[in-house]
Amino acid sequence: MSLPAPDTDALAASHSLQQLIAADIERHGGAIAFSRFMELALYAPRLGYYSGGAAKLGASGDFTTAPEMTPLFGAAVARVAAAIIAQSAPDIIEFGAGTGRLARDVLAELARQGVEVRSYTIIELSGELRARQQANLADLPQMRWLDAMPERFSGVVLANEVLDAMPVELVIRTGDGWRRQMVTVEDGAFAFVQAPLGDELADQLARQVPDHEQMIGGYVTELHPVGAGFMRSLAAMFAGGRGAAILFDYGFPAHEYYLDQRIGGTLMCHYRHHAHPDPFYLPGLQDITAHVDFTAMALASQDAGLPVLAYMSQAAFLLGAGIGELLLENDPEDAKHFLPQSRAVQKLVSPAEMGELFKVLVVGQDIELPDAIVHADRSHRL
Repeated sequence: MSLPAPDTDALAASHSLQQLIAADIERHGGAIAFSRFMELALYAPRLGYYSGGAAKLGASGDFTTAPEMTPLFGAAVARVAAAIIAQSAPDIIEFGAGTGRLARDVLAELARQGVEVRSYTIIELSGELRARQQANLADLPQMRWLDAMPERFSGVVLANEVLDAMPVELVIRTGDGWRRQMVTVEDGAFAFVQAPLGDELADQLARQVPDHEQMIGGYVTELHPVGAGFMRSLAAMFAGGRGAAILFDYGFPAHEYYLDQRIGGTLMCHYRHHAHPDPFYLPGLQDITAHVDFTAMALASQDAGLPVLAYMSQAAFLLGAGIGELLLENDPEDAKHFLPQSRAVQKLVSPAEMGELFKVLVVGQDIELPDAIVHADRSHRL
């Protein structure tokens, strides 16, 4: 791979994390689950990708998310949030809030609509991003930060590109059936080694992957126990309350996720705006993600007692939420301002860009969504 070289400090931090992971492997008898490797690579204190100090977003980071492209994304989300708040409570929780841009844009649009928000709480694992959020949102009195979910909550939950960064298990179809991909150290480098699934992963495989017994040899895919656990936690948090969670991410329903052409799985890494498939490259300096199995997430929520309210493409959600109308509130004659916003909206809704790859899952309790969102619902495709 030809990727930008890290500076000396970044390389030293990655080497420290590699030593930490290698020590964890030794403590566990020579191999750890890939989910454990991914957890350490992303979240090890002070060294993991999200818990370290390197910039994640923007030109100096590794990727750009939808809220960073245009304030119209947050304004469209706010229109749906307003309907949820009217039926529940004037409180919002956002998971993994990036630079804080979505929070600012949502609050600005809600204020414009005359909707008062009592609290806007961010739950953020990245120390670097939390510091940026606190600096960028210091003028907003509603802002709060927590390290974990509250036990009970009513209101709106937002999560943009959160599920894709949760640790996954890797499994492979072999001549001996399905096996678990473990991580070991060989000749001083991380490498995969196979192990039995165990009962828990075998049960999840059977529930999550359609026709798993008919899949071809060598097929690698992901199981999502942490993501499913997150959905169950949302259900517990909303128990006895009212509200809804809106989750944006890239992924597929199960019948599209496990196609023959995805024989290598969906795991992908992001480093300095370069995408590549090697999770062992410079741990701590790159993002590691997997596409979301939205069927698995929906089932986890539903089984835990939190109903699925809607599922659709990002394009359908944003158009139903009125992003086109919001764009046209800008003067098309003011090309310097209008054209960048128009191009950003086009990227967010175009089937060739983010419009179809990104999906929106809405789960909630005792909430009726706006008619335009209900009409766009495709949850039958889950």
